Order: sequence, then C-alpha cells, then structure tokens
Amino acid sequence: MTAATSTPATTARRTSSGWRGFPTLLRTETQVWLRDFAGVFFGLIFPTVLLVGVGLVIPGMREPVQDAPPSSPWYGLTPVAMYVPPVLASALATAALTVMPPTFGALREKGVLRRLATTPMRPQGLVAVHYLINLVATVAAAVLAVVVGALVFDITAPRQLGVVLLSFVLGLACLFALGTLLAARVERAQTASAIAMPIYFPLLLLAGMWTPGPIMPEALRVVGKFTPLGAASQALSVGWFESGFPLVQVVVMIAWSAILFPLGIRLFRWT
Repeated sequence: MTAATSTPATTARRTSSGWRGFPTLLRTETQVWLRDFAGVFFGLIFPTVLLVGVGLVIPGMREPVQDAPPSSPWYGLTPVAMYVPPVLASALATAALTVMPPTFGALREKGVLRRLATTPMRPQGLVAVHYLINLVATVAAAVLAVVVGALVFDITAPRQLGVVLLSFVLGLACLFALGTLLAARVERAQTASAIAMPIYFPLLLLAGMWTPGPIMPEALRVVGKFTPLGAASQALSVGWFESGFPLVQVVVMIAWSAILFPLGIRLFRWT
C-alpha cells in the first residue's frame, strides 16, 4: 500500500475547489436568511423603525434646538437629527451582536460546520457567506435609515462625509470583530443570545441611544468613547455635525479591531 502524499500544489487545488460552490451557497443562504423574519427585521429594518418611531412618537423631537449657543453645532438642529449617529451605530451592533453569534451557534449546534468539513465546500465558505450577508444587510440598513430620515424629517447632510464614511467602516470592523469573538465558541443559538444581549444593550446606552448629542451625561460620554460602539457613534456624530476630527475615537476603533478580530479567529471552533 502506498501512502498518500500531499504537495503544496495539491493543497492549493483542494482549497480552490472548496470555493467553487461559493456563489450557489451564497444564493441559498441568502434565501434562507430572507425567510427569517427576525433576522431581516433586526438586521435590516430595525434602525429605520427606531429612527422613525423616536421622531414621530416622542414630543418635541422635530422642534429645532434654540437654547444652545448660536455658535454650537447643535443650534437649530432637531433632536431627531441628533439620533442619526446612534441609529447608524445600532445598525452596526445589531447585525454583529444579535444576528451573527446566534447564527454561528445554531450552525455549530446542528453540526453543519462539522459536516461541511467532509465535503468539497469547506466550512470557512459558509462562515464567509454569513459575514457577507450581514455586511450587506448592515450597509443597507444604514442607507435605508438615512434615506427615510431625510425624507420624513428633512435631516441635513453630513458636514464631513469622509469622516462619516471612515467612522462607519471602522465601526463596522470593530463591531464585527466583537461579534466574531462572541461567536467563536458558543455551542447553541440560545447561549449566544444570552451572552450577546447583556453586552448589546449597555453598548447602546454608551453610544447615546437614550441620550444623544449634547444631552448625553459627561460620564457616559467619557466611558462610551473607549467602547467599540460608543467610539463609532461619537465619531459619526463629529463627522455629521462638527468640524473637527475624532482622533481618539478612531484610534479606539482601530485598537478594538486589532485586538478582537485575531482573538476571535484564533478561538473560533469549527466543530
């Protein structure tokens, strides 16, 4: 009996063949994702519903702020406009923390990743598919919230579009890095939700979801600046309404990404 040998070329062919079914897998998993009402609602529609609900239900949210100094970036803004950065931050966190970890927990619980390891399509392909689906859903959710907010509440365009885009991309990176870490070891969808939710809601608080803009207490602002979601929300707010550059928040988001993503990859269980 001759022992089987593996050369770098053979390994490369196996790896490339494992991605040949990626488009089909992406199409199939997207269809499955679209049939999940909770995933579609929270991953795609929730930020818009949140913004519109806050603006229409809470009294005074559409009245321009007049008690701030005229030189303040908040003078003349409506409170609902101040909610745009926290709402965009919530779009980042919702997919990364409430959708991805339970998804990977369910795949691990059902043995899907383990079974895929014996097929030409490697389990890494399925993980990549769900990353892509959630990335697209997050971007679409943010765009939808901004467009609807502009149509319903006449929200002004950002003063520094480049800063807003940079802050959104870095926020996306560090929140998905946190989601990767949470999804790395969980064995069940329920376990993932039980772990993610106690992190998700305090992060929303520190991101200004309940106290945005100038009404946010200074203590919460300082603490939030050093959290992934708080840094993203504050950086988005600076880019949208102010003229400076959120250097501290940008460094914080880069640091969180650099720490959490490699750690999540290292700890990720495929069985």
